[in-house]
Amino acid sequence: MSQLLLDLKPAQKPTLDNFVAGINAELIGRLRALADPRGFDMIYLWGKPGSGRSHLLTATAELAADRRPVALLAGAAVGGELPIAPGGLLVVDDVDALAPAARIELFRAFNSARLIGLSILLSGPVPPLALDLREDLRTRIGQTLIYELKPLSDEEKSAALSHHALLRGMRMDDSLVQYLLRHGRRDLPSLMAVLDGLDQVSLEQQRPATLPLLKEVMQLQLETDDK
Repeated sequence: MSQLLLDLKPAQKPTLDNFVAGINAELIGRLRALADPRGFDMIYLWGKPGSGRSHLLTATAELAADRRPVALLAGAAVGGELPIAPGGLLVVDDVDALAPAARIELFRAFNSARLIGLSILLSGPVPPLALDLREDLRTRIGQTLIYELKPLSDEEKSAALSHHALLRGMRMDDSLVQYLLRHGRRDLPSLMAVLDGLDQVSLEQQRPATLPLLKEVMQLQLETDDK
């Protein structure tokens, strides 16, 4: 199989439009509102790995960047000072990974946010009360708008995968989608990555998208992830 298939990550740019919301529609509406510099919101969203937290934070930051100052930060990469701008939007992914000095800065940002018109969007893997943070910061996060990213049903995943295949111009029997749902990873980004890999090898090798070919691509993904 071609070495070009070693990269099985979807190249699609994260947006709020291409996130399959399912029952998370209210959250998507709240995130869209953060693009408005006149708005003021503090939001914490949480969910398991693969639930789409990073997708949503990146998409929200991109959407807001044309209208207000935006700082998009990975918690583990912040050692101390936070780039806070009046009227801006502060976005922190994996807030529980912030260094101690950065946690102090975030608490101060909460205290001054309303005065300077700062909106705050945070994410983490667990509900606020379960975060491994100092008590005062955990309490402040617990006072924000809190959303749990709910997983999609298998029916919603099936519809999303079929639509993704259609957008790529793939001719694929629905039974392949059902096999992928039964035997693939549970998160949608990983499932779509396999679909992208299937499309790529099908084009490269001039082979139709069949169950044996799908199994080859899924095995390759497992081998790639284990390296």
